[in-house]
Amino acid sequence: MFPRPDAIVILSAHWCTDHIMITKDESYKAIYDFGGFDERLYSMKYFPKGNPDLARMTLDLLKQNDSKAELVNNSGLDHGAWIPLMLMYPDSYIPVVQVSIQPDRLPSYHYALGASLVELRSQNVLIIGSGAMTHNLSKLVFDDHDATPPRWVSAFAEWMKERLEAGDKESVLQYRTLAPYAQENHPTDDHLVPLFIAMGAGGGGTAQRIHTATTYGTVMMDAYEFTDAKLLKQEI
Repeated sequence: MFPRPDAIVILSAHWCTDHIMITKDESYKAIYDFGGFDERLYSMKYFPKGNPDLARMTLDLLKQNDSKAELVNNSGLDHGAWIPLMLMYPDSYIPVVQVSIQPDRLPSYHYALGASLVELRSQNVLIIGSGAMTHNLSKLVFDDHDATPPRWVSAFAEWMKERLEAGDKESVLQYRTLAPYAQENHPTDDHLVPLFIAMGAGGGGTAQRIHTATTYGTVMMDAYEFTDAKLLKQEI
């Protein structure tokens, strides 16, 4: 169980930009940026407040990663942000700042981005990377929500688990060439980028898998907690 944070900085696989953008909104609504799912999803409501002061602090920290980084009014949170937040903190009282990702940049860039946010953790700010351990939508087993993941999915996830729990940062950042079935599980990098950010925000420490689940056979939603003796705990 995580201590209740005073604020949250979240980076989602579903807000992709060519340079860093940081929300400075006073409040948010949920954005339903998906289609073809159960209608009940579109009736869910989540209205967290923002934190402009934290947004400005985050901008100052991330300017070293991207000189074009800027504050923006986004008014809403994509489903990669509001769904995990709603599950973790359904009362929506904790203020939120969202930061965009740049999936065309290298994993090392995103690791450094996360490392730039480490300072926030001493102020009881929870840093969340929201993506997916595996994410090949073209191979979904649509007629079976609980389909057993094929070998190429489970092998990739287990390789990641071993490397993360060993603190083998370099191998994880080079997953494209080292991990089994990397291309099959991630045709594009966007849904794994939040992992690299969380690793950086974890201070380079080791990871512990705290949850694993697979949906429709090929979307594995593993959650990791990153721990360093000098820092608080964070997760993806």
